[in-house]
Amino acid sequence: MVLTVDVGQSGARLRWSDGEHISTRAKRAAETPVEALRDIFDEAIKAHGVRTHDVVALSLTGFYGIVPDPTPYGLLVQELFGAHAAAVMDDGLAGFVGALGGEDGVALSVGSGVVAIGGRQGKFAHADGLGHIAGDEGGGFWLGKNGLARALATRQGRESDSELLNFLKEEVQLFDKLESKTGAEAQTLCIFSSRRVLEAAEENIASAVTIRDQGAEKLAKSVAAAWIGAGGMKNEGLALALLGGNIKNRGYEESIRRRVTALLPQVRLVTPTGSQLDGAYSVTRLMQEDVLPLLRWWRHS
Repeated sequence: MVLTVDVGQSGARLRWSDGEHISTRAKRAAETPVEALRDIFDEAIKAHGVRTHDVVALSLTGFYGIVPDPTPYGLLVQELFGAHAAAVMDDGLAGFVGALGGEDGVALSVGSGVVAIGGRQGKFAHADGLGHIAGDEGGGFWLGKNGLARALATRQGRESDSELLNFLKEEVQLFDKLESKTGAEAQTLCIFSSRRVLEAAEENIASAVTIRDQGAEKLAKSVAAAWIGAGGMKNEGLALALLGGNIKNRGYEESIRRRVTALLPQVRLVTPTGSQLDGAYSVTRLMQEDVLPLLRWWRHS
């Protein structure tokens, strides 16, 4: 029996043969994925009782493209679920396998952060996924931070963008109420604000359009880097799957598609065949050995 887990920056999902659990507990900036997992597992056990699982598939954010020693993760799932094996993977790889179902191409996940995974003939490459300080360009935090910062600068007289300030007035009010302007709640507010920034672009507010299109340009470069890194060629045909909440904004999706096409003319946008959860489960069936640096197995000796 397989327990499949996907932990992101905004929540977590668990699935097993006859049930599932959805949690708002996410990986926080100052903790490791294994620390977040213990809380998430404790919550699920309280809600559904203790269950035994032979294999646990862990799709996790916070690895930045390099999965560490899987032993702490394996020991945790052995302790809680009696598992004898754990597949510990970067959530980008889970997204790739779930979205493309074995087809060569790139899976671009655009949620709170950003990760692009390119795969070609069994070779994989990782682009961005570096966290909101040094990367995640074009993701939810990046979009919301840029829009909110411009609105606040306008209020102070450092910018002149009354249209955007008025559109983001509720987000600005929420910012004013924050006890810490630099803590986890401020980060969450930026992520929350990304949806409004994209809506402002749909209303043709010029600064929001600029932010959206700059984000799309950065995402397109991540797609190209992931494809070339996996051994792909610029004029070679490839599939592109777009994943994540912000991709549901049609204007952003179209802006990304246009810019990727300018870099990779033979790209073909495809509908994802599954989610990170689906991909993590498939990894346990299709990839029985390590795929460094994106997947490491732990097995009870």
